[in-house]
Amino acid sequence: MNINRYTDVKEIELSGINASPGICIGKAYLVGREGVDVVKKYPIAPKNLDKEIKRFKSAVKKTRDELQCIIDNFPEDFRHNVNILETHALLLKDKMLYGSTIETIENEKVNAEWALKMVVSRIKSMFEGMADEYFRERGSDIVHVSDRIMRNLLGQEQVNIAEINKRVILVAHDLSPAQTSQIQLERIMGFITERGGKASHTGIIAQTLEIPAVLGLGKKIGIIRHDDIIIVDGSQGLVIVNPSDETLIHYEEKIGEYETYKANITRDAHLTAKTLDHLTLNIMGNIELPEEVVSVLDYGGDGIGLYRTEFQYMSRPEFPDEMELFEKYKDVVDVMGNKPITIRTLDINGDKALSKNNGTHEVNPALGLRGIRYCLKKTDIFMTQLRAILRVAAYGNVRVMFPLISGVEEIKEAKRFLCEAAESLHRDGVVFNKDFEVGIMIEVPSAVIMADSLAKEVDFFSIGTNDLIQYSLAIDRGNFEVDYLYQPLHPAILQMINHVADIAVKNNIKLYMCGEMAAEPSYIPLFIGMGFEELSMNPQSIPMVKKMVRNLHREDCKKFVNQVLNLTEISQINALVDETYGNLLKQKIYSE
Repeated sequence: MNINRYTDVKEIELSGINASPGICIGKAYLVGREGVDVVKKYPIAPKNLDKEIKRFKSAVKKTRDELQCIIDNFPEDFRHNVNILETHALLLKDKMLYGSTIETIENEKVNAEWALKMVVSRIKSMFEGMADEYFRERGSDIVHVSDRIMRNLLGQEQVNIAEINKRVILVAHDLSPAQTSQIQLERIMGFITERGGKASHTGIIAQTLEIPAVLGLGKKIGIIRHDDIIIVDGSQGLVIVNPSDETLIHYEEKIGEYETYKANITRDAHLTAKTLDHLTLNIMGNIELPEEVVSVLDYGGDGIGLYRTEFQYMSRPEFPDEMELFEKYKDVVDVMGNKPITIRTLDINGDKALSKNNGTHEVNPALGLRGIRYCLKKTDIFMTQLRAILRVAAYGNVRVMFPLISGVEEIKEAKRFLCEAAESLHRDGVVFNKDFEVGIMIEVPSAVIMADSLAKEVDFFSIGTNDLIQYSLAIDRGNFEVDYLYQPLHPAILQMINHVADIAVKNNIKLYMCGEMAAEPSYIPLFIGMGFEELSMNPQSIPMVKKMVRNLHREDCKKFVNQVLNLTEISQINALVDETYGNLLKQKIYSE
């Protein structure tokens, strides 16, 4: 390890999750831990239960007022993220949190702090058992809201990040979206946390603010002291504590390189993704919220390749009605104009639909009632969404996509409900359009095997690589013990993707990808060689992927795919990718 000659201490590297790209160097500013961990239990006499419940309700009201104040003063430039805080405000009324805490106080005759802690602990365990990372991270929303209530119960002051008046890097156990939204960009250079991940709302806001953030560092974050000099490399998920002179010089240079790269990459973002031999690819954005559409356009996206609609169903006492869904979808259509918008129908399971779940809990939700299975069982919910999609299709270039299809029966049944929804709208005299593309996500091995039969039922395939890798390699993506086995370039995965591509070409249907693999520039030659027409990803990755496409020849990519498919080991494939395109990435994509 290098030694910092001014402090005579060793330089230390910490690895976490690369939640938001960029590099910053500065002094650490420690934000205190939340109050949940120090709660003590004590009994409440029956005659004092009403008083204790009133104390809890007062803390909730104070929390609601605090959040409303933050919402009212939310920075105008980032107004499209205010819905995250509005969701937190809604959680204050949710029976799962609010009602259950009052019931626990009454039934167990305990203090409000302990009751709240017990309720939150149960909710956290339910969310942590979910298969999808995005929904696992929604448990953090409950925790953030409960932490604010807890501080008000304990009489502890909330940390006001907006009042920090010096240039610092925030270091925290966790940062709530409310805290993150108070960041003043002229003062806060970046932040690191013990908890959280890319899909957390804290990570989403960091990406919106475009400041470096490394999350999920764990307990090792405890070695950092107030005013320590630290380097945050949000691109690599790396934090360096007490950097040496040599390291500081190196990272000062990297900051300059990154800023140059960012300027170059965004400058060309609106150029077409066309290969050197004139093949054009559509490079699209994945979104969860209507407000993210602006980001897709800003980064040069050609449309929405995956609109995840689950967020509108989460953490609320009642599911949205048809008009609410229609208006949300219409917001996206109005902004995107004639660009294509792929709406994925509800990919939710019993655990995710907590407000409607009546307390049931799936032991293995990844293999349970989720995706199209949930919709075909909860047909009233499914029909409501299909009617909203059909209605909005009259106003824009809409496509519909069904998730987690495992066989022909499911897609036929889903299409039958789509027809029934159209007929019901016709009877009601409501304006709609049923002449749009219908596709499915290929994300389970059975869909790969049945691809030829499935292709005869749809207009397009969209490969969801996240789940396809998880299900094919039998890996829980949230389990740190086996996450090293999550290998996108596993030969079995590449063979399956190539098989689906061949089937799409054979049946003359369109071939898309909307999983995280699409965002990795080094994989783009494979997808061009396999014949993909459209790739969809997080908006910030769009410029880099488009630039990669513009540096490739389709014929070279086809030859490259043949070479890769003959290899049987991941290490061989990684080596070939690096040998063939490593220099291009370094010289053209990352460094120009």
